Amino acid sequence: MGYPVIERRLQGGGIVVLDGGTGTELERRGVTMDPKAWCGPSSLENSALLQSIHEDYIAAGADIITVNTYASSRLMLEPAGFAGQFKEINCTAITAALRAREASGQSDVLIAGSLSHMCPIAGGTSKPVLNKVPSQAQMADAFAELATLFVDQGCDLILLEMMYYPERMGLAFEAAKQTGLPVWAGFSVRRGDKGQVLSYAPDRDIPFEDVVEVLKGFDVEAAGVMHSPSDITADAIEIVRGVYSGPLTAYPDSGYFEMPHWQFKDVITPDALLQFASKWVENGVQVIGGCCGLSPEHIAALRILKGQQT
Repeated sequence: MGYPVIERRLQGGGIVVLDGGTGTELERRGVTMDPKAWCGPSSLENSALLQSIHEDYIAAGADIITVNTYASSRLMLEPAGFAGQFKEINCTAITAALRAREASGQSDVLIAGSLSHMCPIAGGTSKPVLNKVPSQAQMADAFAELATLFVDQGCDLILLEMMYYPERMGLAFEAAKQTGLPVWAGFSVRRGDKGQVLSYAPDRDIPFEDVVEVLKGFDVEAAGVMHSPSDITADAIEIVRGVYSGPLTAYPDSGYFEMPHWQFKDVITPDALLQFASKWVENGVQVIGGCCGLSPEHIAALRILKGQQT
């Protein structure tokens, strides 16, 4: 069936449910995170558990499951000593998702490859190691390498996740679009000291309006806000709407990150997430789900919205 099924649903005003966190769900279930590469390498030794997580999201009502590749481009794996295992790590992650779909018997579930511009993060923080930021050429090559693997291994679409650095985003967008797969763009934000919506970037204040300008140069199939607090998502979505007229997406996080661990502190309840998501849907968002810190229980709460039409 593939992507056209979801495309028709979106064109008809329907709701699509995305899964929740993948890497953080591995950690929540006891998997050790790599101190330099976070959740990427964990796919190798935990493929069965990863498959089980995907199956749980499908059972909860997810129309799309996301492979555990957010932190497994060469930009993360090489500094952590996993350069020689790039293909093995990523193919294992994709295969786990494919097997989960097959085991579920739901062939219409889509497999999304996660492509981020994540680079090394300082231990115990969420801040980048600025003296280890790769060159533009290195980033372009790494994005293209992973995006091409998504095509070769059978992913149905690419999620550009946590887009927040303008100088990196264009390279990721270009690599994803070159594959010919459908591309959904997910931007991340934070609240500034004066209440303004800023790029998630922790090392400087970047107006979110400047970040979403990238959408004027790339034709993507959906765009929105992800890995951001629920209480800022609506404001950020309105900024996206100002430059983008296609289907809107919203899948927040809950808790916070201190490399290499997700801190499951004050995680939003499934009922509270549903209340936020119901308002997003009322205001035109069509793709809803969760990101880091959120689990199958949260996605199960959202499935009630799937039948709603705009």
